[in-house]
Amino acid sequence: MPARPIVLYPDQRLRQTAEPVTRFDAALRTLAADLFDTMQAAPGIGITAPHIGVALRVVVLDLRDTSGARTYVNPEVIWASDETIRHEEGSVSMPGVTEQIERPARVRVRYQDLDGQDQIEESDGLRAICHQHEIDQLNGLFWIQRLSALRRTRLIARYEKIRRACLG
Repeated sequence: MPARPIVLYPDQRLRQTAEPVTRFDAALRTLAADLFDTMQAAPGIGITAPHIGVALRVVVLDLRDTSGARTYVNPEVIWASDETIRHEEGSVSMPGVTEQIERPARVRVRYQDLDGQDQIEESDGLRAICHQHEIDQLNGLFWIQRLSALRRTRLIARYEKIRRACLG
């Protein structure tokens, strides 16, 4: 499947809430495959359908561990630990910049697989961070909104400097 163009910050589509998937068909499988290819080309370890301009609740994660790539349809966090961890985060829609974000260390996620079957996954560490980051994106919450106003302003300035250097 081909890699698709990525929607770049500050495109307003990144702030829209994605719609639930209701049809589990060949088009959904094609979308998931395209998301995987786009994520690999970016490169990244997680991507959502909104990152390629499709307002559906689909996430693909590939943490390059033994579990391989996984697709999560209509995911939602149903439990999060009180314990938190800090991790460097970034986005395929804002390449070249990262920042530390604090999130719950463990989460339980309910989702559907590509066949529409209900699933539950418990995760910790990087996978828990990725789940929360991508589900935020599906809810229209771009990751930099989790930063203080000062840190967000500085990060956006760094990103704009990188974009200008790449364009000119």
